[in-house]
Amino acid sequence: MTIRIEVRFTVDDRQLSGLHARAFGGDPAEVRPWSRQLARSALTWVGAFEAGELVGFVQVCWDGGSHAFLLDTVVDPDRQHRGIGTRLVEAAAGEVRAAGCEWLHVDFEPHLEQFYLDGCGFRATPAGVMRLIG
Repeated sequence: MTIRIEVRFTVDDRQLSGLHARAFGGDPAEVRPWSRQLARSALTWVGAFEAGELVGFVQVCWDGGSHAFLLDTVVDPDRQHRGIGTRLVEAAAGEVRAAGCEWLHVDFEPHLEQFYLDGCGFRATPAGVMRLIG
């Protein structure tokens, strides 16, 4: 099947919540208000579709200036390792570049290092994170 990449597509909250649940082990019955969140906070978002089904997603938030942040990168577990994630990140980076941002940041877990550093062209930098809840 052919994968279609679409920028700022009309988000179906149920479909995107289901994709996240499949990929991250969440509750498939829980529907998050993605469309409202993206409209309020995102610079852009990108979806990957196969036969009309959402099979991949990434959003980009930003500081309103030169820094943008990749968030929620996800590919359906049954379709991983086919280049879909790389295409999503490439499309997102193109949109960020077109918006005039100078930097695109991403945080990732160690098992995703090869994907982001080797596959997508990010470089490793020191960073910190603070847990605020729990």
